[in-house]
Amino acid sequence: MTVKLNEKAFEHAKSLIRKSQTTRDERDDWSEHAPTADEQNKYLDKHGWSDYSLWFLGIDTELSEETKGRYKFPYGDFRRVHRCGVISAESRAAQYDHDTIAKALAELHKLLDGDHA
Repeated sequence: MTVKLNEKAFEHAKSLIRKSQTTRDERDDWSEHAPTADEQNKYLDKHGWSDYSLWFLGIDTELSEETKGRYKFPYGDFRRVHRCGVISAESRAAQYDHDTIAKALAELHKLLDGDHA
C-alpha cells in the first residue's frame, strides 16, 4: 500500500477553511459526524469520483481511482471541514507513519484553531 498526500484535497480543505466552511467540534465527535457509506454513495452518484476525492487527504496509488478504498484520511462531511475529522485523521496518519499527510493535517488543524480562536 502506497499512500500519498492528495494535494488537491489539501488545497480544497484550506480553501474551505478560509471561507469559514468549518465545524468546530471535538475529536470524539467524528464517529457521529463522519459521512456514512450511504451518504458517500449518494455524494458519489451526484458529484463523481473527482469531487469525492477532494474530501480525503490520502490516496492509495495502488488502487483504482474509482474505488472507495483508494481514498484515506477523510476530513469533512462533503460540505464543511470538521475539526474532529482533521484531528482524527492527523492522529491516524502519525500512527501509521504517513508523515507528509500528518504534517498537512497538522497545518489544517492550526488553520482551524486560528480561524475559530
